Amino acid sequence: MTAPTTTAPEADPASAPDSAAAPKALYVYGIAPAGIRAPRCRGVDGATVRLLTEAGLCAAVSAAPPRLRPRRRDLLAHQAVLDELAAQGPVLPMRFAVLSPRTDTLLAQLRTDATHLAQQLDGVRGCVELNVKGTVVPGHFADLVRRDDKLRTLALRTRRRPDYEANVRLGEAIALGVRREARRAAREVVDLLAPLAVRTVQGTTDDEQVLSASFLLRSADETRFREAVAERARACGDRLALSVTGPLPCYSFVDPRPAAPTGR
Repeated sequence: MTAPTTTAPEADPASAPDSAAAPKALYVYGIAPAGIRAPRCRGVDGATVRLLTEAGLCAAVSAAPPRLRPRRRDLLAHQAVLDELAAQGPVLPMRFAVLSPRTDTLLAQLRTDATHLAQQLDGVRGCVELNVKGTVVPGHFADLVRRDDKLRTLALRTRRRPDYEANVRLGEAIALGVRREARRAAREVVDLLAPLAVRTVQGTTDDEQVLSASFLLRSADETRFREAVAERARACGDRLALSVTGPLPCYSFVDPRPAAPTGR
């Protein structure tokens, strides 16, 4: 959505909205094609979820709670609404705590952005998102030392003349080598899985979690994708521990806000 739709910060009791303003704001779960049924599950803060329809699109909304915090029950309620929408067709999911100030503002946004939003929906139609993460497996250093000439030389030198600093240097060199091997395995995983997906987005990584990638898949390809992950997990299990999360709403592959025109 465009600028009037905002993500709510974690509420501070001292700055909670007054009772007159609170009911006007809408909590927005996602956008879908018009004609679907409203989710039956309760939304955030136990609110009833309804659909606002305009320009061939509908937005799933509920009354925004006066205080909005990422409590587990509300996170699960947000996800449950998106799951019901996704079971009926494509959906552009909003992340937790997206608000629109008024009903007419949101309807105007649906009219203004209708072409862009419809294109986004077409892009995820019949698709799911799966996220693959890979973490470093620290226990294969013995094989690494055997294969790496520099590490093997350092290990022999430390064994012959052991002291604290030598052990620290060896430990740091081994840890660096283990991470390097895990990152290489992570690249191999992405190279193998990317051709099975419609699109791939790389996420942030660190020294321990060296792989985080989201894959947009045709629903019919999900089983084949999971089998490929399992096969790769067996092949690189001594270096990289793989996990798969999903299917998820296609958070990583939609942009509900149209790009600003060039020069604006």
